[in-house]
Amino acid sequence: MKKYILGIFAIAVLAACKSQQEKALRSADKTFILKAANENFAKKKWKNALALYDRLPNLVAGTDDAPNVVFNSAYANYYDKNYRLAGNQFKNFAVSFPQDNRKEEAAYMSALCYYNGSMDYNLDQSSTELAINELQEFLNNYPNSERSKNINTLIDELSYKLEFKAYENAKQYYKMADYKATSTAFENVLDDFPSTKLRPKIYDYMMKARYALAVGSTYELKDERITSALAFTRQVEKELPNTEYAKTALDLREKLEKEKKDFVVVKKQNEERIALFTAKQKKIADKLAEQNKTQQQVKDQISNEKSAMQMQRDSAALQTPPPAATFKIQR
Repeated sequence: MKKYILGIFAIAVLAACKSQQEKALRSADKTFILKAANENFAKKKWKNALALYDRLPNLVAGTDDAPNVVFNSAYANYYDKNYRLAGNQFKNFAVSFPQDNRKEEAAYMSALCYYNGSMDYNLDQSSTELAINELQEFLNNYPNSERSKNINTLIDELSYKLEFKAYENAKQYYKMADYKATSTAFENVLDDFPSTKLRPKIYDYMMKARYALAVGSTYELKDERITSALAFTRQVEKELPNTEYAKTALDLREKLEKEKKDFVVVKKQNEERIALFTAKQKKIADKLAEQNKTQQQVKDQISNEKSAMQMQRDSAALQTPPPAATFKIQR
């Protein structure tokens, strides 16, 4: 019986609350709507409070209630996880009510909203970049504020998210066995984030990529790429001594040095084959040149003989006198 009575009471309370919310939504009485909205806010009924606060801006414009409506509405959206909207509202509050003693709190909450609205690293990071800018702006405007103490920590956290996204994107090239692109992508990460904590892992991928690129390289580029990969293993050992990455560097260097020795042998054999082939080609070319020379000499001799014979004929023609004139006897 007691449970039954409590149930009836709860239903009655809910009905009364629903009835008040509906009345407030239909009412044009600013005081009644504001009272109902504030009661919902106090009871953490964020959606109900927001539904009523949305009706109040025009009704309270220019009154002492205006700042509270904007401020509470921003907090209600924040607690309801509408971070982008809440951030804009807090920012507008700080601009619209510069003399309000809650201006700094609103500016901080605006930055915090953008921070909470930052997307996961594998999604578009424009929200993260925006959040960093907002946090940095608060730090610039309120450098001595108590609220500024954790701002750098939040900025570092968001910056790491950007670093990690760039790192993961570069890793995809390695997974696709595009080792040249892997090195380039990771170099870009280091250029963009020189203080990144991911440097050891980045070095590890770069080492393995350069090793794979050198081993599987074409003949023309192999020597250069082996030299580059060897130099990088030494850099890793120098910058990351006594680490697992230094051990990997040593292991890869031993393999690369063996690869280089084998390549020296192959290169020598190839150069010998090229030299032998070049010599044969030269011998053939010399022989052909000699044959061509002989043929040309024969042609020249024939041509000279023809010229000599023609000269003899021309000379004989000049030396032979013309026949004597013949006169007819008149009858």
